[in-house]
Parts: sequence; structure tokens; C-alpha cells
Amino acid sequence: MARAIVLRQLTNSPKSRLQLARKLAERNVPEDVAEAVLDRFEEVRLVDDAEFADMWVRSRSQTRKLAKGALRRELADKGIDPEIAAGALDQLSDADEETAARELVERKLRGFTGGEDRAERDKVTRRLASMLARKGYQPSLAFRVVGEVLDAAAGHAGDGD
Repeated sequence: MARAIVLRQLTNSPKSRLQLARKLAERNVPEDVAEAVLDRFEEVRLVDDAEFADMWVRSRSQTRKLAKGALRRELADKGIDPEIAAGALDQLSDADEETAARELVERKLRGFTGGEDRAERDKVTRRLASMLARKGYQPSLAFRVVGEVLDAAAGHAGDGD
């Protein structure tokens, strides 16, 4: 029964060992049975937290544009060892993170022309920096990228006059 539960879970999407252990506990599988099944799945490499962490970081950084901080929290929630998480996060460079932040801000600013009004610009800056913070970006990076993108947008808005 425990094997069938784990196989069904892995069919849907890759899972960490902790996620599978939690699912087995929900289904009232005795802990010793769950541990034995999970150990066996690790032996045959159907459960591999390092592989899971690498895949998770690649996927979430590309689709959700999450920064290392947010990804680290998500991996911890899934029971990934901090050392394994650090190894997976190493695949993201600071430049990758900055590029992702810039893309997010530029996407949110499409059509923005309110760069002249200081109060409007401050409001937009706070809103965009908060959005980046929720995605795990450091405040210094968030405010710098938002300022640069707003400056560029204001420069382009003035080009057509």
C-alpha cells in the first residue's frame, strides 16, 4: 500500500522525501513502513532530494521569477537540507537574479507614462519594490532595478515629444 501511494504521488510530479513522508503519514502508514519504503525509493533513485531541488530551482526561477531567498524558503518547506538547497541555488547567478527582476518590473510597467509626477513615481516605485520583495529579492536590488527601469521608461516617454 505504501509503495502504491508513493508511486502515485511521483506520477503527478517530483516530490521531496519529506513531502512523500507527510503523504504517507496522512494515509496512516506506520512510520517504520514509510521509512523502509522511502529508503528503497532513494536506493533506486526514484526519490532524490538533490535532483528535486535542482529541478525546483530551475522551474520556479524561470516560471515565477523567484529570487534565491524565496526559493530557499520553498525548499526548506519541502524538507530539503540547507546544504542541498545551497547547491541547487548555486545554479542561479546574481546576474540571472537581476535579469529576472528587471524583466518582472518591465512587464509590470508596459505602457507606463507617469514618470514626471514625483508622487506617482514614488507610489509606483513602492508597489514594484514590494512585488519584488514578495518574490524574495533583496530591497537594495529591488529599489535599484525599479529606479533604473523607471528612468529608462521616462527617457523613452520623452523621446516622442
